[in-house]
Amino acid sequence: MHQPHRIVDRRAWRNGRFEEGARAVPEEAAVALTYNGGTYAVMMATPQDLTDFAIGFSLSEGVVRSPRDVLSLDIIDLDDGIELRMWLAQERAELVNERRRLIAGPTGCGLCGIDSIAEAVRPAAIVARGRAFAPRDVMAALSGLAPLQEINNRTRAVHAASFWTPSHGIVALREDVGRHNALDKLAGALARHDIAAGDGMVVLTSRVSVEMVQKAATIGVPVIVAVSAPTALAIRTADAAGITLVAVARSDGFEIFTHHARIVAHADLKEPAYVG
Repeated sequence: MHQPHRIVDRRAWRNGRFEEGARAVPEEAAVALTYNGGTYAVMMATPQDLTDFAIGFSLSEGVVRSPRDVLSLDIIDLDDGIELRMWLAQERAELVNERRRLIAGPTGCGLCGIDSIAEAVRPAAIVARGRAFAPRDVMAALSGLAPLQEINNRTRAVHAASFWTPSHGIVALREDVGRHNALDKLAGALARHDIAAGDGMVVLTSRVSVEMVQKAATIGVPVIVAVSAPTALAIRTADAAGITLVAVARSDGFEIFTHHARIVAHADLKEPAYVG
């Protein structure tokens, strides 16, 4: 069984001397996503929550429309990696055959199975209107992240994507060496458990690039909160998609870049407030 992290020996130079010791480091493996016998993409990913990864990747890449389109899924351990072997309904399989590429991508590559610039910067899906959140909600979602990052707490080297709601706090959290992979895993977890994404917000430990906005829009999340800054294209894409983009979120506050109306100053909202 693949482990998400390993303990390795290391020699450190600190305070003017060498010292021996060990450190936890994240594992990464080549993960091939195959549909109906053909390889679609090969990603470098953390070998954990791979069922969520398979479903979430398939959804965010437009390979399937729902988890039900995946008729079967097997996780196959290989000598040099892992295969996520999926069989699709015939209609979806024909679509994959048109787009199939063999891609050996860098860790967390966000552009898979595409062959044009237009597709890379495609408009994100328009999200449905959703409830508004108070600043204290954003801060609560952010503060609850670190204690649940089990791999990162050991390695300090992986990204996380979580989903937070006012009623239940952090509903799901997934980690990976690739920020795109972490979000795909989260998407898969939400889809597999029929969790309505419109009721909460996604919280990311990474910067926000356009692919992250596109993936969040596919999930249907109305609010993205990220600890790092967004790119200009990510801001434009979030604005067009109707997504509230909150970034540079730290313990002392945050910045709102798009659709400000979802973040309201009143901290004592008793009923959900909806925005257009």
